[in-house]
Amino acid sequence: MQSGVWALQPLADMTVTEFRDWQVLLEERTGVVLNERRQAFLQTNLSARMRELGVADYATYYQQVTDGPRGAVEWSTLLDRLTVQETRFFRHRPSFDVLEGYLRERLQQGMTQPWELWSVGCASGEEPYSLAISAAEVLRNSEYPEHFGVTGTDISLNALSKARDGQYGARRLEQLDADLCQRYFLAQDDGRFKVLPSLAARVCCARLNVLELAKAPMSGMDVIFCQNLLIYFRRWRRREILNRLAERLAPGGLLVVGVGEVAGWQHPELIPVADERVLAFTRKG
Repeated sequence: MQSGVWALQPLADMTVTEFRDWQVLLEERTGVVLNERRQAFLQTNLSARMRELGVADYATYYQQVTDGPRGAVEWSTLLDRLTVQETRFFRHRPSFDVLEGYLRERLQQGMTQPWELWSVGCASGEEPYSLAISAAEVLRNSEYPEHFGVTGTDISLNALSKARDGQYGARRLEQLDADLCQRYFLAQDDGRFKVLPSLAARVCCARLNVLELAKAPMSGMDVIFCQNLLIYFRRWRRREILNRLAERLAPGGLLVVGVGEVAGWQHPELIPVADERVLAFTRKG
């Protein structure tokens, strides 16, 4: 069969057993839960990759993905398809309002060391760069304009590559004030915008699976953002992840979570931020 004709062949529907196998694999390796409503999403992404490889059925591809070191390479490629997140700068503006108010307060208390901020599930970089812009704005007219660093972590190598590249289409910057866009981005000939090198130098992006937070080197963080990530996990795992993050906050540090992503979670060391627009906590200190 010619490749062009093959590309047009619809793949057979996934059986209940096949779907269950893929659900289990994805949850075991990433914690992400795919319910039945997302079966079409899974099939579309699997079948697109299978066509590229010339694999005709889901069971054969499953064997390929789980087969030793070669399978690990293919799994990494597939993961980029299954964890793509649509995001943009300052996605939830109230969260950044709370962040900037918190940082101004910290600045007034006096700076003893650079701030450390962490974006968990940073996708293609919009959130860590937004954190960097917020910190840079708060410190802009102070004695410490570069007294901060931002770490972005994600499971997807492809997303991290985009984050490190730091180039974005205009649509991703829609919620950014014009003066901030001018101050922190360089307009490119192709209509995209590149993060200013001096800002990019304060942002580091690294691979991290949130199921392996216990091994993460981050500790004593001043700010942790974990938004639009927990929705993909089971409730018990959401709480487990948040407990791990709470441990990594410095005394007085700020944890910001996506609104509605977790209900009824409490931590003995954390105090809720009194702002109904956000779900945020500060660590006792």
